[in-house]
Amino acid sequence: MTTLPPATRKKLGLVIDLDICVGCHACAVACKEWNDGGQFGPLPDENPYGAEPLGVWFNRVHSYEVEPAEKGKPAMTVHFPRSCLHCETPDCVTVCPTGASYKRAEDGIVLVDEDKCIGCKLCSWACPYGAREYSEQRGVMQKCTLCVDRIYNESFEEVDRQPACVMACPTRARHFGDLGDADSAVSKLVAERGGYDLMPEMECKPVNKYLPPRPRRDGCDSMPAKSVQGDNVDFSTASPLLRWMDKVLSR
Repeated sequence: MTTLPPATRKKLGLVIDLDICVGCHACAVACKEWNDGGQFGPLPDENPYGAEPLGVWFNRVHSYEVEPAEKGKPAMTVHFPRSCLHCETPDCVTVCPTGASYKRAEDGIVLVDEDKCIGCKLCSWACPYGAREYSEQRGVMQKCTLCVDRIYNESFEEVDRQPACVMACPTRARHFGDLGDADSAVSKLVAERGGYDLMPEMECKPVNKYLPPRPRRDGCDSMPAKSVQGDNVDFSTASPLLRWMDKVLSR
């Protein structure tokens, strides 16, 4: 079985803000587009227009309706992106019989060497997060690479050396950085917002973190009383756009 390298200081990973993810799937599509070619592609699709389409997606987004903790409060929809969490102690690596699944010592990224992969699927059975993707066409396991062929690509401007999913997110719900550095922007974000591990009881120590949704306000209760009562509001000092909107809506 494959052994893990010594604990790494550098731990590259993602921080995903569940409060502002809108479930648009831009991250999944950008991931699919970037990784469809190059070192870790293609990501094949099977029967894409049929009744039961099947394909390899490194990133998937699930949507859930969460019941409110208090009665009378509205339910909350949470969009939950899921991909490899690049765990510190990944079971998918230690069960691999050929060394195809491995964890890099220099930055903690978990990768698959497809030349060594025999398609036994042990890694997918061991992963508690369902983050492994088996390619029926290629007969090998594939997974999120944190766009390792992009983040170290010196032909890109430094600002563009981020995973494709992070670059594509329209609400900036995804963040990339070194979670092994307590002073990094992502580590500070996790500390400020109470970021957490997914399923910590599995003891895989995922590097990727999730930021919890903030409590939603009841729209009726939070509306100012004067607005409910229809009191006049002085728009004389407002911007031209607001004054125009007030004029149109007051007709």
